[in-house]
Amino acid sequence: MSIATRTGDAGTTGLMYNRRVAKCHPRVEAYGAVDELNAALGLARALTAHPFVRDHLLAVQQNLVTVMGELATALDDLSRYRKDGYPVVTADLIRPLDGLVREIEAQSITYRGWATPGETPDAAALDVARTVCRRAERRVCGLHEAGQLENPEIIIFLNRLSDALWLLARWVETRAGDGPVVA
Repeated sequence: MSIATRTGDAGTTGLMYNRRVAKCHPRVEAYGAVDELNAALGLARALTAHPFVRDHLLAVQQNLVTVMGELATALDDLSRYRKDGYPVVTADLIRPLDGLVREIEAQSITYRGWATPGETPDAAALDVARTVCRRAERRVCGLHEAGQLENPEIIIFLNRLSDALWLLARWVETRAGDGPVVA
């Protein structure tokens, strides 16, 4: 089967369970932003020389598959999604991010005020991923505001992830030398 199915040529795309929606549908915007986040994390992971960062980013990327799957399922199909055994976002996905935040904050990292991205290529990639994460969070919040999000744990996951990404960027910069340029 070709990747070019032509089913989206009229401006629609498929959700889980073959529901068709417009490509600009808020649900598609939400999981699309998470997909962009996954790609940005992949770039950051490819650019870093730090196994600590690479390992944490890979774990997050694997969890983003769960986030995207849940977001790509219409509310009417969520019970079927869970019944079929697909994972959903729970506090178990958030705990490792909380642990990462605590671990980095307990270390000696240098930052005052707000950092200016670009000190190192991998820290800059982490800052790009952080901003993409915030956009994904805004899109998911939009679904929530519209009554189209059943699971608020997704918002918590993305919020915590953006905090962790900011800290990871500062962690990388601190190890590169004098620490980040601050505003």
